[in-house]
Amino acid sequence: MDRLDLLKSVLDERGRWTGAVAYEASRSANVLPALRRLTSEGWLGEAIEVTDESDIQQINRIRRAVFGGTDDEPLQHLGEAETCYVIEHWPEFVGSWWISDDREALRLARFRGITTRETIDLVSMAVLNGDLRTREGFELMQAMSQQGRYLRLPTSAADLTR
Repeated sequence: MDRLDLLKSVLDERGRWTGAVAYEASRSANVLPALRRLTSEGWLGEAIEVTDESDIQQINRIRRAVFGGTDDEPLQHLGEAETCYVIEHWPEFVGSWWISDDREALRLARFRGITTRETIDLVSMAVLNGDLRTREGFELMQAMSQQGRYLRLPTSAADLTR
């Protein structure tokens, strides 16, 4: 099920991603080929690359201390740590939303005062924007869950209009 069109519409040219998240998406494209379009269509822009050694060290501290990343798996939780760091410390991204369905990432972001959005929020926005009918949004989320996505689900279609 490919509904990247809804994500594109809801983000409305405001979406960005870090290098680690872009890399994760490219790896996941082996299982979900539609993810290849994220790069080819370019609507998330160029990946935000962290190159400053001090920033990299801080990101790795977050990755290990907060998310439990290990030196044996240096990419584990790197996307979450980069996202957290960039939103908190790079002035051009302060106030940005952190979009995730990862419970630990959401908990950390909320604790640190970062605005978060989950898939349920994005589907609700798509419904309110008229990109999706309420029943379609509810069925889409049910289908995502049945395909193994771990996300917070609405209890009814009406929940997507609140």
